[in-house]
This record gives sequence, structure tokens and C-alpha cells, in this order.
Amino acid sequence: MTLAAETASAASAEPAPAPVPPLAGRVSAVGGSPVRDILAVTARPEVINFAGGLPAPELFDAEGIAAAYRDVLAEQPARALQYSTTEGEPALRAALAARTTARGLATGPDDLLVTTGSQQALSLLATALLEPGDTVLVENPCYLAALQAFGFAGARVLPVPGDEDGLDPAALEELVVRERPKLLYTVPTFQNPTGRTLPAGRRAAIAGVAARHGLWIVEDDPYGELRFEGERVPWIASWEAARDRTVLLGSFSKVMAPGLRIGWLRAPAGLLRACAVAKQAADLHTPGVNQLAAARYLADRDLDAHVARVARAYGERRDAMLAALPAALPEGSAWTRPEGGMFVWVRLPEAYDTTALLPRVVREDVAYVPGAPFHAGEPDRSTLRLCFVTQTPQEIAEGLRRLARGLGAA
Repeated sequence: MTLAAETASAASAEPAPAPVPPLAGRVSAVGGSPVRDILAVTARPEVINFAGGLPAPELFDAEGIAAAYRDVLAEQPARALQYSTTEGEPALRAALAARTTARGLATGPDDLLVTTGSQQALSLLATALLEPGDTVLVENPCYLAALQAFGFAGARVLPVPGDEDGLDPAALEELVVRERPKLLYTVPTFQNPTGRTLPAGRRAAIAGVAARHGLWIVEDDPYGELRFEGERVPWIASWEAARDRTVLLGSFSKVMAPGLRIGWLRAPAGLLRACAVAKQAADLHTPGVNQLAAARYLADRDLDAHVARVARAYGERRDAMLAALPAALPEGSAWTRPEGGMFVWVRLPEAYDTTALLPRVVREDVAYVPGAPFHAGEPDRSTLRLCFVTQTPQEIAEGLRRLARGLGAA
């Protein structure tokens, strides 16, 4: 037998390779984002997509952002392209601290950690605060990606009962006493997915519950600057009872551009340090060039004026959606009337299942997000979320006519 034949014979006699070890159980347990899945299905340009939580790209200040990048790269290229500190660029942290202080919450640069979007802040907090099996309380319904972050940490996630004004402080206190949770997660202003805003009295009551029973509050505020009517409600973090136990999250994704991936968290010193250590393990630091460009934009441009222009446009789009909803939805439907933000929450009559109906609606070249995945507990299958900011008023009117056909309400 030749050497080649002997080698081939020996190779054929070897056992099949053993399978690789399985993926972590948390991957299959948590699953992907239904919103991302819907966006992939509805990427066709003819689809009027009310499913995404994306800001309107035509309203980005692309010129101003480009100028900020050009200036930073021309004047300090070595710094912009080099590794940076985990906590964030000092110029950006100083600017963010000044903006936070001007809005009623005294803040210094050392109170802040810059994150790669506020979604990373949720992951860092889950790493720093949660052990597998710990209990987390959330609004019902709740921001989807927060449920993912807490699920990956192995947390037991329980919904807090509420009503049209948001979560109920009395129900929260009862749950806190009974379940001994580590934290409460809330988006109190223009909440995702409902668009509702928690009144000041309830914010004060929640701060009191946290103080009495030992509870962290994670207050997520990505939409708060996008107000088109009504008066601003102070952050929960501004109530004295909650100052030493509230983490405030912010982001430029909805007011400047999501592609920058600039977010931040404000937290007490010990927790802030723990999150910085977790961030070192995750990505070392948020890209320095993006941070410096954001700081330069804040120094050279009027972000508040830009946000006001965006909010006016979004207000017109909200009005267009609210005006067209009565004719688009079945009799007996109800919906929220947000004072800002990006979303309207709809509840159809009980017989409707918005998950089952979605394929029929998409065939009409329009899309929404079914409400069921937003619920930590028993889902309300008659609910759905509509984003009103990405389309013009004319496109919104046409999209809702298509929705009516898809729902069989026309």
C-alpha cells in the first residue's frame, strides 16, 4: 500500500469530530427583538413603516455634525483617533453636566459615565447590580430592549400594575414589600411604548417608596426633550428622597443622531465606578472621535434650537396621526395622546390579536409593532405601537388608510 493510501485509510478510520459546546442558555431564553425582526421584513421602500422607533433622518443636522467631525479631526487628530478614558472625554462630560444642571439637577462631570448609547448603560447596570434570580420591577408595558437586558442578566422581571397615567405607586410599594426587588426600571416621560408621562405626584411617591424600602430606580429619559405641549415634569432623580438611589440615563440618539451612539448615565459614586469597571470589560470606552465631535457640536451649535425644530415637526406628525386614527381603527378602539416623544399606543377591541393580524396588514404595505412583546407579564394581544415621527403628515394619512384596510375596518 502506498503512503498516500495508508494516510487516507487512517483518516477514514478516525471518529467524527465531537460537537462544539452549546450556546449559553440565556441566548435561547431571551430571544431577539421583535422590532428588529419586523424592520427586516418591512424594509421594502413602498412600506409605510410605523414599527420602528427611529428618528426622522431628514431632520438630522447633518451639516452641523459633519462640521464638528471635520474640526475635531483637523485640530486634534491624535486625540480623536487614540484610545480614551473609560469614563468619557472630559469636554463632553462637562457639557453634559452643564445641560443636566440647567434642567434642574445639579450635576458635575464626575457624576457621569459616557456610554455607547443608553442601551449600553442598561447592560452595564444589569452587570453591576443583578445576580441571576434577582427581581427587577418594570412598567407594564415596558421598553423591549430593557426586558432583553434584564433577561440576559438572569433577572426575574415582574410588571407593576398601572393605569393611563403610568405605574401605580401603591401597587409598587406592595410589590417591593412582597418581592424585595433590586431595582425599578421606568421611562417616566413619553414612555416607550405608550407615550404616556408619569405625573409629578406619582414621581414623588415612587421616590418615597424607594427611600423607605431600599430600592434602586433606573430612570431612562431618551425622549424627554421632545416635548410639543404641556409643561416639563422634573426627573425622579431630582426628588431628595431618591437622589442617592436613582440612576438617570440620557442619550443623543433621539435629539442629535442615533449613529453617534452617545449615551450617558448619572449615578452615585459607588455604582458609577462599578459601571465603569463593567464598561472596561465590554468595550474599553465609547469611540473618542464621536465623543469629541458631540462636544464640539454642543460648543459651536445651538442644540436646544435644533431640538425645538424637531419637536415642532414631530408635533405636526403626531397631530396628523391622531386626526386619522378614528377612521382607521375599529369601533371600540382606544389610544394615547402623548405630549411629546415618538409613540402612540393603541388598544383594539378584545377580539383582535395584533400579532396574528400583522402579516395581513403588511400585505397592505404598512406595519406596526404588536403590543404583546412589550409585556413582562400576561400580554395584552389587542395592543399595538405606532411610531409617528418617521413619516410626513401626508404619508401618515396614507399609511393609516392602508392600516384600515389591513384591519378590515375600511
